[in-house]
Amino acid sequence: MSTSQSTQSHSQSGEHYNLPDARGHFGPYGGSFAAETLTHALTELREAYAYYQHDEQFLAEFESELKHFVGRPSPVYHAKRWSELAGGAQIYFKREDLNHTGAHKINNVIGQALLAKRMGKKRIIAETGAGQHGVATATICARFGMECIVFMGSEDVKRQLQNVYRMELLGATVVPVESGSKTLKDALNEAMRDWVTNIESTFYIIGTVAGPHPYPMMVRDFQSVIGLECLEQMPQIASRQPDYVVACVGGGSNAMGIFYPYIDYSDVKLVGVEAAGEGLASGKHAASLTLGTPGVLHGNRTYLLQDENGQIIETHSVSAGLDYPGIGPEHAWLKDSGRAQYVCIDDNEALAAFNTCCRIEGIIPALESSHALAYAAKLAATLPKDQIVLANLSGRGDKDMHTVQERMAALAKA
Repeated sequence: MSTSQSTQSHSQSGEHYNLPDARGHFGPYGGSFAAETLTHALTELREAYAYYQHDEQFLAEFESELKHFVGRPSPVYHAKRWSELAGGAQIYFKREDLNHTGAHKINNVIGQALLAKRMGKKRIIAETGAGQHGVATATICARFGMECIVFMGSEDVKRQLQNVYRMELLGATVVPVESGSKTLKDALNEAMRDWVTNIESTFYIIGTVAGPHPYPMMVRDFQSVIGLECLEQMPQIASRQPDYVVACVGGGSNAMGIFYPYIDYSDVKLVGVEAAGEGLASGKHAASLTLGTPGVLHGNRTYLLQDENGQIIETHSVSAGLDYPGIGPEHAWLKDSGRAQYVCIDDNEALAAFNTCCRIEGIIPALESSHALAYAAKLAATLPKDQIVLANLSGRGDKDMHTVQERMAALAKA
């Protein structure tokens, strides 16, 4: 069963959400703004995905890899002590941190790697910020015997040395990117340049719901296994669906993965949590939907952090995976249509949630996920005890140990 069929079978409303359109548009967002040299590769990719997304053998292999290699389904967990501490609604976590490689990223990577195999592409490139997408890509390339090159901003290389070493252990070549702000945006730029140069042999595995069509749709579809599992698990563990679904958003793949199957559930509120960094007023943040304006970046039209001349503004977040000046185009549409709400959590609030989760739930979350957990706890405190908040715990925090240690030491000295 395809993702779209699965979602439709769970629909509560008469009108089924059915985006993007044939050209990859979510309202005025999305599309394919790419160099002419990429036109053939994108057409080839669209045609391959249009065929294989309904191919029973492809879907069976995808589901088998998720079950036997990744360890899905990931559980839903009732955070009872944190719920008690918040004093309001019941908080549940979708435990994507328990996947093989420690995050949600591997769901999408398996899907795209299986597509690459069928297209005869044996050289894989990827970009990464926090390193989790790079690790997932390196892992699957090792499993399938593919060459793997990962582009990573040199600033993120410093922040995520553990993940850099993991990628290299798995056989990947990690290419530090020195241009621009030396973060995720710049890594994506370099990956695009490589793709143009090596178009025939190379498959570009984009890690988030951005980029030219069909990437935003394709990544969402592969990640929607998260929300589809929740639709089955929540009635089992909580006797009903949640009142709120909360997820952090950088590019937005973990959020779209859990949001998409719930879009037709009008009673379930969807909340994306952006990185406020050092505060919205400081200018050092990554709140593209909150303070951005529509523009074109990395092959699609979406909300961007840009100046009056359309130049991209440098971003900041304590979490490398949220440090991106744009957002997936479907999130832009969900914001404008009012189906999802987008809020902000700053560095200190995320660090506080990180520490709370460690100490009262025995779970070390990624700093990206800590933004979602921080808002989930803040929201739960305002709601009655019979309400349910489901937060996507999108990754584990092993990779963030030295970042947290440095930040906590600096705060102690202040």
